[in-house]
Amino acid sequence: MGKGGGEENMAAWLLGVNTLKIQPFNLPVLGPHDVRVRMKAVGICGSDVHYLKTLRCADFVVKEPMVIGHECAGIIEEVGSEVKTLVPGDRVALEPGISCWRCDLCKEGRYNLCPEMKFFATPPVHGSLANQVVHPADLCFKLPDNISLEEGAMCEPLSVGVHACRRANVGPETNILVLGAGPIGLVTLLAARAFGAPRIVIVDVDDYRLSVAKKLGADDIVKVSTNIQDVAADIENIQKAMGGGIDLSFDCAGFNKTMSTALGATCPGGKVCLVGMGHHEMTVPLTPAAAREVDVIGIFRYKNTWPLCLEFLRSGKIDVKPLITHRFGFSQKEVEEAFETSARGGDAIKVMFNL
Repeated sequence: MGKGGGEENMAAWLLGVNTLKIQPFNLPVLGPHDVRVRMKAVGICGSDVHYLKTLRCADFVVKEPMVIGHECAGIIEEVGSEVKTLVPGDRVALEPGISCWRCDLCKEGRYNLCPEMKFFATPPVHGSLANQVVHPADLCFKLPDNISLEEGAMCEPLSVGVHACRRANVGPETNILVLGAGPIGLVTLLAARAFGAPRIVIVDVDDYRLSVAKKLGADDIVKVSTNIQDVAADIENIQKAMGGGIDLSFDCAGFNKTMSTALGATCPGGKVCLVGMGHHEMTVPLTPAAAREVDVIGIFRYKNTWPLCLEFLRSGKIDVKPLITHRFGFSQKEVEEAFETSARGGDAIKVMFNL
């Protein structure tokens, strides 16, 4: 159906490098287990910017026009005939990935690794920066009364931090190093604190982002260099700031330099969790890390995180509101400005659309 509620459905389409255009977006027929959601808040992710600048992110390549956006929340407008848990008017946060539920990974509960995953704004699947979308009801989570739609949209990046903390078994005895104070590094910091981590040190090359990390509750911050030759000196400064052993390092950047630093800074028997994907391939000193029995684990997206994210937000254990630094409406001019703002970085942490 091309129309919902009487007006034409519009969306932000990625048409080519640095080319976004608001144009009509025909919605699929509402299935019995689906809901139609009017989008109200959509955040810009680093992957969205990658697609805009290069038409690719990791191994995913945009080959035909695609609707962008996947961090989102909205209001239910219509429900399918079999939907019992949601009604029109409900405010919901959307989990953007639809897995097959038939493969071995899905059946084991690791649906985030499903090879058939259909994920908003991951080619060739359309995203959610639109007036309305159709989505499975079981991937739409009702927002508590004290959670805003913007905070609901922030459940998507926060889920990455929550999933990373679960994978790495963060607890009250885990001293943590976070490498990278971008949006994912900052939500990982917030999640680690909510999981009970007693001491968290965060590092970055940017003074402003480090100041934000400090305000969000990092116990200490360390400015590091971009030069791979400085790894040893950086590790010394980081370990001094921690004042004890680093049990777990989260590399939220994913570069040779950050991963080498993480492997070297982590104490014997500790863990390094690779969260960021800055480099497709890395050359890092694995042998010395292996000799100290440092475990390396990876994460990809998340699974079963929305209920916990919403509980952290509802209870006040996590406050994501300070991460939202810029807001834009849904016009052609504002869409272009919003992506330029996000790509520029600087004081822009999370850029949010209010539709």
